[in-house]
Amino acid sequence: MSTGSPSPSFAPLARRLGLRDAIAIGLGSMIGAGVFSAFAPAAGVAGAGLLAGLVVAGFIAFCNATSSAQLAAQYPTSGGTYVYGRERLGEWPGFVAGWSFVVGKTASSAAMALTFATYAVPGPWVKPVAIFAVAALTVVNTLGVTRTALLTRILVAVSLVALTVAIVIGFTHTGATAAEPGPPVSLYGILQAAGFLFFAFAGYARIATMGEEVVDPARTIPRAITTALGIVLVVYALVALSALHAIGPAGIAQAAAPLGAVAQTSGTAWPGVVIRIGAAAAALGALLAMIAGIGRTSLAMARTRDIPAWFSAVHPRFRVPYRAELVLGLIVCLLVAVTDLRGAIGFSSFGVLLYYLIANASAWTQDRAHRRYPRALAVAGAVGCVILVAALPAGSIVAGVLVLAVGIGYRFVRLRASGRAKRYEDEGS
Repeated sequence: MSTGSPSPSFAPLARRLGLRDAIAIGLGSMIGAGVFSAFAPAAGVAGAGLLAGLVVAGFIAFCNATSSAQLAAQYPTSGGTYVYGRERLGEWPGFVAGWSFVVGKTASSAAMALTFATYAVPGPWVKPVAIFAVAALTVVNTLGVTRTALLTRILVAVSLVALTVAIVIGFTHTGATAAEPGPPVSLYGILQAAGFLFFAFAGYARIATMGEEVVDPARTIPRAITTALGIVLVVYALVALSALHAIGPAGIAQAAAPLGAVAQTSGTAWPGVVIRIGAAAAALGALLAMIAGIGRTSLAMARTRDIPAWFSAVHPRFRVPYRAELVLGLIVCLLVAVTDLRGAIGFSSFGVLLYYLIANASAWTQDRAHRRYPRALAVAGAVGCVILVAALPAGSIVAGVLVLAVGIGYRFVRLRASGRAKRYEDEGS
């Protein structure tokens, strides 16, 4: 197996991220707008089983995180599971992981920009402000990874303040819906709730996709991934418990913004303002991390010609994949301008689970020298991903399969074309 280092013909990125920077990026990726909204659909299908769904989602996230952590230690380069899949399973599994991540997260980026603007400004200004946010964060990312880490820290701090306010109010106040029974609890409902809640966790891989920019990656990345996930697990558990105490499962299920409903139980206006600011900051933090992660995965795919090699350019001063990030920013701005993806990105959920399924399968193949965690965790993570995919709404599964088919068709055509070109060269020589 190869080391996963970039080919000498490609310019490497600079290792500038320390442990605290990597943890901040992981927190910024996970503590996104999902924690401010994902509890509503989860409670809608699981009722009081919301906590059980959170436990299932957290366990699967932990299994996936351990797989990502030990793979990143062995392959400390940009690309995440795209690289791991190629190295451990072959080119096609790697491509499937990379395609699922890039396409799904590009749509998610547009949705996150719209979510931020919805919290931040009145309706008529949503799209212009969302486009401005994408453009601004794209510029920040192209100015160097240390700027990305600094802004992420600020946004995470604002989000955590808002969540702390929501947790304190939730444990000290109750609303009219607190005693109302929620939807009936069922195993299927719990699993579907876990599927909704899983995506509020699914940002720890962003640290791994940026492995080429982390100082002492074999030591730093596993610590950063597990630390960030541990912090998020505690925060989400406190949020869920406090919300259930304040407004109950019925209140959570009925609320478009559950933490806003929790804030209203205080009887004063300022907590709602704090929650709104925190949700906007969380959406920006997730968007910032997505742009960085997609850029690095695109860089890795360009290095192997799975997308045009033009995207593999690294800025000579800032040492970032600036072409990939600038084009991504343009595409996301166009998506925001022409459509509203907030309710139409089910295939992104499908893609994320497929991405982690390949990560777990890759970790299972690692030898004893590189394995930091029991193989059973990789197996549990893979099984968990399959179960959560099966629990997704049928429309999400169909959309995910169609997007995956487009990617496979594109690579098949490209390989056929490059094979014909090589034959012509051989015949002419």
